Amino acid sequence: MADTRPSSTGVGASMPRQASRTAPQPTGWVGWIVFAATMMAVIGGFQMIQGFVALFKDSYFIVPKSGLAVEINYTAWGWTHLALGAILLATGIALFSGRMWARVIGVIVAGLSALVNFVFIASYPWWSAIVIAVDVFVIWALTVHGQEMKSV
Repeated sequence: MADTRPSSTGVGASMPRQASRTAPQPTGWVGWIVFAATMMAVIGGFQMIQGFVALFKDSYFIVPKSGLAVEINYTAWGWTHLALGAILLATGIALFSGRMWARVIGVIVAGLSALVNFVFIASYPWWSAIVIAVDVFVIWALTVHGQEMKSV
């Protein structure tokens, strides 16, 4: 039932009481969530490519496996990057739904991606640094502005 009482401004416009309880309107910050979702999907695809390179051509990287922070062979790194890339890609796509679980998983996976790339930084320094920077922006966007995606 609509409330037809005059408002405090003296205008007699009728407005349902329910309208004041709706979710806040999305702001321009929703673009950061779209950015985060898109970047997670793109970085996931690139991580998968990096995983395939590590699996099939380990001589591509700058240092031998003995020069890495964690001394394991490139085949193990390849599978790690491949799995992480697939999870990043799926999470990036899920973020477009605006669900809270996708945001939580997104923050966890972006943090894990930053950690993996930090450990892998000796092999591919510029790319690892770029991925870490993008992961930080993704985490920021998901934690600060994530709730606005639901209202889009």
